[in-house]
Amino acid sequence: MSTIAEPRLMTTEELLALPEDGVDRELIRGVLRARPMTRRNRWHSTVESRLVLFLGTWLNGRPEPRGEIVSGEAGFVLRRDPDSNVGIDVAYVSPEVAAAEPSSPYFEGPPVLAVEILSPSDTQEDIDEKIQLYLETGVAVVWIINAKFRTVTAYRPDAEPIMFSGDQELTAEPHLPGFRVRLGEVFGR
Repeated sequence: MSTIAEPRLMTTEELLALPEDGVDRELIRGVLRARPMTRRNRWHSTVESRLVLFLGTWLNGRPEPRGEIVSGEAGFVLRRDPDSNVGIDVAYVSPEVAAAEPSSPYFEGPPVLAVEILSPSDTQEDIDEKIQLYLETGVAVVWIINAKFRTVTAYRPDAEPIMFSGDQELTAEPHLPGFRVRLGEVFGR
């Protein structure tokens, strides 16, 4: 009788101790996931920068404490024991999570909004796993952006997914109160 060995679970601290060698690494429920660095493209970068601009403008109009808008594979420890940490393309971080552990290279806790902009190397299986992980660890809203097809699919733990397309208005009520932007503006018409 053969047995399948359980994968060795890692901690965030062990992950941070690994050499930086052009490999993209994440921990999903304590299991190391490694793949070659994602090649970015102009559509990904354009959508990311435009979305950060609109979210930043929204955040600047909010009362203190505001939290933070972060981008560029911002690191999050979504949960501990087993550790799950990921890099997120764009996120809105609550004031409480933003203030926790300010000396850590990762945010400790889930963001309110997690935005993933699809890259050519993303597989449907990887995206589905991330959506599930985000929702089960407390992310209130997940946006999956497909720049090629100019769509945003919004996921919430308590609702069916909603797809935004064309020139619809993208919102995230009640989690981002008052945030509204036309998709045409996000995708640059």
